[in-house]
This record gives sequence, structure tokens and C-alpha cells, in this order.
Amino acid sequence: MSAYESIRQGLTEALAFAEGGETGARVHQVEVPAVDVAAIRASTGLSQGAFARSIGVAKGTLLNWEHGRRRPTGPAQVLLAMIAKKPSLVSELLR
Repeated sequence: MSAYESIRQGLTEALAFAEGGETGARVHQVEVPAVDVAAIRASTGLSQGAFARSIGVAKGTLLNWEHGRRRPTGPAQVLLAMIAKKPSLVSELLR
């Protein structure tokens, strides 16, 4: 099978899957738990500013998460869930 044919087949399968068709594709869904950002930060012993810098977000973003105005999603939610399991993770990795 040529590269063109392989790409075309993949795109055809992707379209069929998006339309709800049976394609034989394996679907993996990963459930990331909801996180309590304020509690996670408190467990690290860091100030809001230091914690925000350590995870690479603006302090305002962290404040919005802590006050429930916004929720972390995607990579931020995964990182926070990891820190919830091991609060020393940030300091260990950033030494």
C-alpha cells in the first residue's frame, strides 16, 4: 500500500468514525479526576504566586481555578491530579 493509499484509508476511517460508523477503531478514554486546586496548592506549602510559576500558569489563572470561576482542563488538570497524589512532585522536579 502506498503512502497516499494509507493516508486516504485512514481519513476514510476517521470520517466514518466521526459519523458514528463501525470502523474497528480502538477508542481509549482516560478519566482524569476533578481537582481541588486550593487544597493541592496548600499541600505543597507554596504561595499562590510560587505555585502558579511552578506549574507554568499566570497567577490570575490560578486564582480563577481556586475561586471556582474556571476549571483546569487538559494538561493542567492532569498535572494537578499528579501533584494531588504526590505534593512534593513540583519541588522534586524543579530542583
